[in-house]
Amino acid sequence: MTDASVMNSATRGAICASDGTPLRDPSRPQPKYEPLKAWHHFRILLKDKENTAEVFKIFEALPSKTFIPRVRDLALSDQGEHLRATEADLPSILDDHAALRRLPAGSVAHAYCDFMEREGLSAAGLVEESEKADRPTYPDLIQWYGHRLRDTHDLMHVLTGYGRDALGEQCVLLFTHGQNPSHGHLLLGYAGAAHMKRLRKTSAPVWRAVRQAHKTGVACPSLVGMSIRDLLAMDLAEARQMLNIPDPDWYRECHRVWRQEGIDPYDMLAPASAQEDLAAA
Repeated sequence: MTDASVMNSATRGAICASDGTPLRDPSRPQPKYEPLKAWHHFRILLKDKENTAEVFKIFEALPSKTFIPRVRDLALSDQGEHLRATEADLPSILDDHAALRRLPAGSVAHAYCDFMEREGLSAAGLVEESEKADRPTYPDLIQWYGHRLRDTHDLMHVLTGYGRDALGEQCVLLFTHGQNPSHGHLLLGYAGAAHMKRLRKTSAPVWRAVRQAHKTGVACPSLVGMSIRDLLAMDLAEARQMLNIPDPDWYRECHRVWRQEGIDPYDMLAPASAQEDLAAA
């Protein structure tokens, strides 16, 4: 029996795309809601915010009840079929900076390349980080949708104007929650902000910044359902206007206040004593 025959037999009667890809692979286990496990991984993440594998473990422990309906609505639509045909591998598109640089100056593509090159990042690198969580993958539409969410994370930084500092990451996560709600985004965003407030005595408007990010995500059309190729070709300012993304002024105000208070926004999670030593050096 061929692999195709096995798949057809296994998915017979299941909800599938036109090419036979199932919405949910029959072997995919039902997710379990495990808040204590999520909290455990969150505490590990607080010790090393670059440990991206813990982020994926948190999401896995806090599955959203509305996730599958969102996958179904997009993946089984004409738009979803088009995206699967034209953007099957987003990392290869996003990491081809030579091709992206041929798009007009001022475009989302140029801003994306600038950001990724400045930060030393790549879409393939994010894939590698997600694989460190050692989670099985399945040939279904859930996997496709989840990969688009993962692969567009850094693009969200570019579109929203939030940096890769701790607050910027939390703002992007809450922006993402506004688009694709899950308790994982809420935990990382709001609990992370609360941890930051406990760690530092500061007058910076952290709560205003994260709430603004959350509201922006709600007002913005779903990025995962858009053509990323088309979005990359757009003028950055015009794309932000189309997507209802305002200037992240409360986030910028936090950075201004922190600098005034002698706090490095990009080292917020370091002990206060380390910050003082750095300032005295």
